[in-house]
Amino acid sequence: MNTPNKLTCLRMILVIPFVIFMLAGRCEGISKWLALAIFIVAALTDTLDGYLARKYNLITDFGKFMDPLADKLLVCSALICLVDIGRFVTWGCLIIIAREFIISGFRLVASDNGIVIAASWWGKIKTIVQMVMIILLIINFTNPVLYVITQISVYLSIILTVVSLVDYIMKNRQVITSYK
Repeated sequence: MNTPNKLTCLRMILVIPFVIFMLAGRCEGISKWLALAIFIVAALTDTLDGYLARKYNLITDFGKFMDPLADKLLVCSALICLVDIGRFVTWGCLIIIAREFIISGFRLVASDNGIVIAASWWGKIKTIVQMVMIILLIINFTNPVLYVITQISVYLSIILTVVSLVDYIMKNRQVITSYK
């Protein structure tokens, strides 16, 4: 259990208090700021564990499997909480979660066929925009300009989710065509 893997486990554990604070008091007052702090720390562990794993050659099978799972758990939990408290649209949440399931299935089929699929730049950009969107939605700005920026981040996140899915499938369509 190296440091990157410990950070991945920490990210998964942080989902529990994050959800509790998100739903406590409908994510207002101190619970909002605690949820925000936990989300930011969890999101930063994703960046840090990947950096450490690559820099110090600490890449493990556990990390390859659990890191993307921890990311999906964090983002999907946040989106579901945001839908529950009325800050995010259900259809957007479904699109984002469906993309994650499709990509996970795609990676599983690829792995069964000995194919390793690297994350694309579209996927990385999508993740950054989703994290920013979630942070903005947790803060829940009432200032008209900041509210518009938040709404732009919502639609941009959904568009990038679809674009990254299409890009992923197109670049790796041999996974489907060579499936045994």
